[in-house]
Amino acid sequence: MAEAGQGTALPRLLTTPAEVRAALAGRGRVGLVPTMGYLHEGHATLIAQARAECDVVVVSVFVNPMQFGPTEDLAKYPRDLERDLGVAGAAGADFVFHPAAGAMYPAGFSTRVEISGVSEPLDGAARPGHFTGVATVVLKLLNIVQPTRAYFGEKDWQQLAVVRRLVSDLDLNTEIVGVPTVRASADTPHAGLALSSRNTYLSPEQQRRATVLSRALRAVQTAYAGGERDTGRLRQAGLDVLGSEPELALDYLAVVGPDLRDVPRLTDDPLNRVLVAGRLFGVRLIDNMPLGVAPTVAAASAAAPSPSAPTPA
Repeated sequence: MAEAGQGTALPRLLTTPAEVRAALAGRGRVGLVPTMGYLHEGHATLIAQARAECDVVVVSVFVNPMQFGPTEDLAKYPRDLERDLGVAGAAGADFVFHPAAGAMYPAGFSTRVEISGVSEPLDGAARPGHFTGVATVVLKLLNIVQPTRAYFGEKDWQQLAVVRRLVSDLDLNTEIVGVPTVRASADTPHAGLALSSRNTYLSPEQQRRATVLSRALRAVQTAYAGGERDTGRLRQAGLDVLGSEPELALDYLAVVGPDLRDVPRLTDDPLNRVLVAGRLFGVRLIDNMPLGVAPTVAAASAAAPSPSAPTPA
């Protein structure tokens, strides 16, 4: 394996918790990037930040069955381990932890991690049981890897809030680092679209039309910047944009404060957020943006293959 940071060789593949613990023994500051694989530039940004801040970087690649509902896309969720190893290595990962489901949930496994409050609205209501699966697998990964820092993308804003609550409530010795959303760059037809592994389900034209989500969020940002604080009127600014896409089946467009709950009127708080989720051409997409502060949004580059384009054979 290449020296850390060179990014010229594949990371070492680990498949069991015992292998992870043996490989990381005495290795200093460990950074963990939990993923479900099919890595793209957004993931690469997380890995690169971990590389800059830690001595050792571990990327987990595990499509977690516990966070999928019975009608969701577990079976067809995109998977390509060889590609993931290449993206992870180029971004600076030392190890990829890719366990089988049986290694994470062996026969007789019966523990679930329930987090109330922050997990209940929005995706918690739209996808019952989802955040139980998220919290359970994240707790397992943190216990296995024992990272100094763990890196999560802000695109999954509610997930990030759930993980932070998990770590705070259980006094876990890991710092949770949120990394700004990576979006398709301005020179693409789908500029502004938040990168997601699920974008691979969409054709180029469908991806262009999916930018209705980010355009709606920016409309809410603009209204907020203009002084609007009534959440109903802020939400309507976004709904006016979403209404231009007839194929969108909206789950929610929410304008919320720090606790992710709807309120009639926002106070000035840097954690105010607008979030959206819905199905477009049968694919469930989510996105969010901050209110009241200029968003720091990374732009996708050619540093990693993007699921927005056809996957190389």
